[in-house]
Amino acid sequence: MMKITHAALALLVAGATGCVLVAGNSGSFSAYPTDSQRIEARSEIASMMDASARAWTRGDLDGFMDSYEPGSGITYVTPTGVVHGRDAIRARYAPRFARGARQDSLSFENLEVDLLAPDLANVIAYYRLSRGDSTTARGPTSLVMRRRDGQWRIIHDHSS
Repeated sequence: MMKITHAALALLVAGATGCVLVAGNSGSFSAYPTDSQRIEARSEIASMMDASARAWTRGDLDGFMDSYEPGSGITYVTPTGVVHGRDAIRARYAPRFARGARQDSLSFENLEVDLLAPDLANVIAYYRLSRGDSTTARGPTSLVMRRRDGQWRIIHDHSS
């Protein structure tokens, strides 16, 4: 049986993910995303958020919910508590998309993407809801996103 050291395993993982390895004081290794991975992730996430905003604006709840990862493991922080799971988050948004509900336009401003790993990002932006020339709501949003199967999706949402 072949024995693999921690350093060799770290090199294998880094090579497979395209990361740069940095040795810490303890001799341990950390994988940091490369500059090209950061640029690509920012572009992909900006496109995903733009598609999400367009779905919101046209009143397409299913299209808007595509920005959230499927399953029960995702979270959404509200002023009254934490909502768990995509279905519960969808139920929370559903009244805004009901027939006859007034649909504001959604946009995002000042997008910041901090790529924590090649498939994990912390995203900060300001959302803006508007109706005509008037802003109806604006506030910060902090999202944790994960890339699976080539798609970035929200796994944690805290918007106020």
